Amino acid sequence: MKELRGKVAVITGAASGFGREFAIRCADEGMKVILTDIDTGGLGTTVALLKPGTESLVIGSDVSSADSIEHLARSTYDRFGACHLLFNNAGVGTAGPIWTATLDDWKWTLDINVMGVVHGLRSFVPRMLAQKEESYIVNTASAAGLLAPPGSGVYAASKHAVVAITECLHHELRGQNAPIGVSVLCPAFVDTGISNSERNRPAELADSNPEAEQYSDRIRQAIKSGKLSAADIARITIDAVKDGRFYILTHPNVKIAVEIRMNDILLDRQPTNTSQR
Repeated sequence: MKELRGKVAVITGAASGFGREFAIRCADEGMKVILTDIDTGGLGTTVALLKPGTESLVIGSDVSSADSIEHLARSTYDRFGACHLLFNNAGVGTAGPIWTATLDDWKWTLDINVMGVVHGLRSFVPRMLAQKEESYIVNTASAAGLLAPPGSGVYAASKHAVVAITECLHHELRGQNAPIGVSVLCPAFVDTGISNSERNRPAELADSNPEAEQYSDRIRQAIKSGKLSAADIARITIDAVKDGRFYILTHPNVKIAVEIRMNDILLDRQPTNTSQR
């Protein structure tokens, strides 16, 4: 989708990290933006960073709720009559060994990382198809959606699901000859605030992995050492949308790790721990 000016972008998880930078980038492109997040205070900060004169709509929502995202879709179409660029971006992170992960860990992570994407697709794709205009969807996965890092079982499972959902969506839309492009974003470590996502964890799902902290500390250190910023990822992602590139692998070393994993599978080898390489 080459031309973004005047089009409408919807961004979940827009209160921080990638979502905030997607919003800023879309506004710089001359788009109208709908920003949504459970963190309504953070949404106000995002709006203040947008290019002056940007048309925007701010809606507090919970991507784990189908009703909440359906309200977002209705509000988008009531206000602007279209969605041309949908970012299913909201996400949370959990860590620790799988056998000590709690059911709350699983429910919280899957409800947001997987069902948040599902709810976005169910509410927006039928409307986007009815538009019969060129449009685009970006689902935020992770390098963990292509790999299997130790200590990331719950998170990696959720992001593998996002990759598979997005690949299926691509094939299904092509089968319909729909004018809707699709990309899956698979970044490695970037300082986005996801390591602090527990701040928005519901009290009723507070039971967390008792061995998470040692893994979380390593992840925080890796995030802090990352060379790319959330703004860099937003720039790369918008370029990929314009080029119609499906897989958005922002970190070159991820491709090396994916190749090793695929060769492990094809050559019937034991899995390689690429996080130690």
